[in-house]
Amino acid sequence: MFKKIINTDNSKTTIIIRLIVGAVFFSEGVQKFLFPAIRGAGRFEKIGFPSPDFLGSFVGFFEILCGILLLVGQLTRLASIPLIIIMLVAFTTTKAEVLANDGFWELLHGSRTDWAMLLGSVFLLIKGAGHWSIDKIISSDRNSH
Repeated sequence: MFKKIINTDNSKTTIIIRLIVGAVFFSEGVQKFLFPAIRGAGRFEKIGFPSPDFLGSFVGFFEILCGILLLVGQLTRLASIPLIIIMLVAFTTTKAEVLANDGFWELLHGSRTDWAMLLGSVFLLIKGAGHWSIDKIISSDRNSH
């Protein structure tokens, strides 16, 4: 099972997606702690989530942790799963109102980063970490023994 989680191909370009997605999630997670009123608990409260203080910290923690894991390419497939869930929840809770009030094109415009992060995370779930990653080093070591 562990071998399937860390298994990756030898792609040298996957690092581009990994670094972009990892950096954005890491940054957003840190900002939930630096600016809780607008990025963390305050935003969750505005959306109407219960326990916004807990959820702001919870989501921020996972964004930081999974962002770091993507940046170094460790447990990449596993780390992408919480990020996919975060993006699906973010999209459904914040963009439905945009669609209802402002229409389809404004929805597409306002959600371009959401789509990019969601699809980047799905890509990493499917593809793995690529050549320059801890996952590749570990899987190569396991295959050589």
